[in-house]
Amino acid sequence: MTHLVLVGLMGAGKTTVGEVCARRLGRRLVDTDRAIEARTGRTVAELFSEGEATFRTEERATVAAVAAEREPLVISCGGGVVVDPANRDALRATGWVVWRFGAPATLAARVGDGAGRPLRPTDPAATLARLADERAPAYAAAAHLVVPTDDLGVDEVAERVLAGFERAAGVAP
Repeated sequence: MTHLVLVGLMGAGKTTVGEVCARRLGRRLVDTDRAIEARTGRTVAELFSEGEATFRTEERATVAAVAAEREPLVISCGGGVVVDPANRDALRATGWVVWRFGAPATLAARVGDGAGRPLRPTDPAATLARLADERAPAYAAAAHLVVPTDDLGVDEVAERVLAGFERAAGVAP
């Protein structure tokens, strides 16, 4: 059975919507950043402090393991996961990918000062605008469906995600 995979920038609500989708589908939610921490015994911030390459290596191994799970999951991915072509391939091969798209200003308002985020930007609005531009092609290449985040509530987004998933995968929400 196919995983339901949520990708997008920080602040897009991937984990929040993922929790609703997982509950409605009767599936387990796996957040890739939390899975990396469980697998390595180190925080994302600690891994990043050794360099982004160190983190991305651990992320690639974790994504491959999560994507290979036989149990159908809802997977909430870290914001940069789709930049790596190997991650995109693994997620698309085993899952149905939804890009939670939002305007950088909307996402920055949700992120606030970035406290509690694996990457805590000093200027969230500028960082998210730059990342949106840099990563849009990778998100587009990964996504089966794009769902906006700006003017929709969590339940509305979950409904759209699950309706698309049902149509594509033949899974009843």
